[in-house]
Parts: sequence; structure tokens; C-alpha cells
Amino acid sequence: MQVILLERIEKLGQMGQTVAVKPGYARNFLLPKKKALRATAANIKYFEEQKVQLEAHNLKRRGEAEQFAQKMGKLTLTLIRPASEIGQLYGSIRSRDIQEAMQGVGYSVEKTQIALSAPIKTLGMHTARLILHPEVHVALTIHVAQSEEEAAAQLEKEFVAEENQEA
Repeated sequence: MQVILLERIEKLGQMGQTVAVKPGYARNFLLPKKKALRATAANIKYFEEQKVQLEAHNLKRRGEAEQFAQKMGKLTLTLIRPASEIGQLYGSIRSRDIQEAMQGVGYSVEKTQIALSAPIKTLGMHTARLILHPEVHVALTIHVAQSEEEAAAQLEKEFVAEENQEA
């Protein structure tokens, strides 16, 4: 199925491109979320008429996302979870857990904006990607520990290691 992209979509294309996608992807994701239009003659004409306004709206959203990213800086979240003696968590940390931790420090994001490369199932430092806009991503550091004292000691150890690398 041919669609016209209304915004940049990772691994698919830029705004305004006509791309071929599988019908289910278009029908179930791109079209309902208003990320694309079917590539019909009427829709192509409509897109050309609205292109300037869509680009302006996209730039505005991108600017807001960049401001939010600067406000966040290098955010480190600390999550306290029970674990076995070898550091294996009893359960795993999901996007919802990260979302709740971010709300605890004053940032409101959707769980769909949090991209984990793999489920977090061990103690230690992990990274996740926060997708604020298709073109703006922020790296989150997630620190998983069994207690507040252990978390503080590990963070101090990481801070000392970073200083030694910079010197």
C-alpha cells in the first residue's frame, strides 16, 4: 500500500515521502494515528496544499521537544527493586515503571515514548531512550538497586569512574 508520510518515521522515511508499506501497518498504525495518508490523487493534492502548515506545525513540535530535552538534561532515575544474591531481579522493569519514576521527579511522558532495547532484569546501570519527537531523542540512565544506600554508593562509584576517564 502506498502512503504519504505526514511526519518523519524512523526506518521508514521523511515527511512528504510516498512509501510502500504493508497494508496492516498502514491500516492499524499509520492511518489511525494520523502519521500518513493513503497515496491517492486527492490526498496528494491535499498534502501539497497543506505542506507549509504541516512543516510549520512539525517545527513547532520539534522546538518544544528540544526545550523539554534541555530542561531534562542528563536524567538519572533510581529504581529500588528486590533481587537475588546474583543480582537478578524478581520480575523486570517495564516502560510503565520508568514512566511512574519520571512522574515522581516531575516529568510527564507517555509510556509509548520510552524505548527499552531489552527488558531490564538485573541490578546496575541501564539506558533507555526517550522519544520526545520523531527527530528528538534523549538518553535516560536507569539505576536499579536493592536499597537507597546501595544506590547512593553505586552512583558515587560511577561518578568517580567518570572523573577518572575525563582526566
